[in-house]
Amino acid sequence: MKLLHLVVMAALAASASARAETAAPADPAGASSADAAQSDATQAVIAKLNAYVGLLNRTLRASESLSRYESWVNMKSGPTGKERIVYGLYSLYDVRDEIEKAKAAIPEAPAMPELDAAMPGYIAAYEALAPIVAEADGYYERQDYKDDRFAEAKKIHARLAPAGAAFKAERAKVEALFAVEKAKGDLAELSAIEQAQGRKARWHVSNVMIRARQVMDLLPSNEKPVVAMPAFEAAVLAYAGAVKEMDAYGAANSNSFFVFESQPRSLLGKLREFRDKLQKAKGDARRGAGRDLTWIVNDYNMMVSTSQSATQFAK
Repeated sequence: MKLLHLVVMAALAASASARAETAAPADPAGASSADAAQSDATQAVIAKLNAYVGLLNRTLRASESLSRYESWVNMKSGPTGKERIVYGLYSLYDVRDEIEKAKAAIPEAPAMPELDAAMPGYIAAYEALAPIVAEADGYYERQDYKDDRFAEAKKIHARLAPAGAAFKAERAKVEALFAVEKAKGDLAELSAIEQAQGRKARWHVSNVMIRARQVMDLLPSNEKPVVAMPAFEAAVLAYAGAVKEMDAYGAANSNSFFVFESQPRSLLGKLREFRDKLQKAKGDARRGAGRDLTWIVNDYNMMVSTSQSATQFAK
């Protein structure tokens, strides 16, 4: 379940970049001014969300580093020197370019008031945490603790623990706000595709992927192992409807979906099995249902990958 967030956020980035190729009007004679304006607005949303998700993806490494640290250290008391295994942390990525792009995107149109307001706080929290993680990573990589008996480890922890907590709080806030704006962008994309091409192959692929992402966003995590079942069941039903619509279109229009066609059905079957197990566990994935997550994530990842070329042979 630790991997899930990375997978979902990577999928958001992939789908956002793909929209730049599909949202433009397809009318060879030229779109109306209204259509052109809508296309421009959609592209502006895509550009802004791409800048934000690029930063979120790369800085997810900090979350992974903290998780590794938390796997062997008691965050309240800190390292004691009596730990059975010392795992250290993960080194972070260079995100200077992503930070600059995200900062540049904040004042750009369209305004996303709450998300725009939250991004500086997230960036500041990351920039406060990153040098402490780098210091800690070097300390544990060099195994300095073998000579100083964890004296420096305790000092580092006194700074790392509050900085890590602040970063995780800011990230949780930004991710929730990003999901709201992403949902708006998805609907705008779908509308633009329908206006340009109608409800043809590309529309069905986008519709299925949007509904699939909505389900994935509701899957359990380490932090939230109990699923909100009414919302999850509704999302699975909406996804099922999208898959049935795509199947009907594919049956009536051969060769519409290259490689992709059977994958949404496969994911739907796994999601229904997972839903049924969650229902018996009252939504608590820790009671056995969580074992299915790897297969669900793998299926979804494959869909993300193949959706980019799914309609290359469609008429």
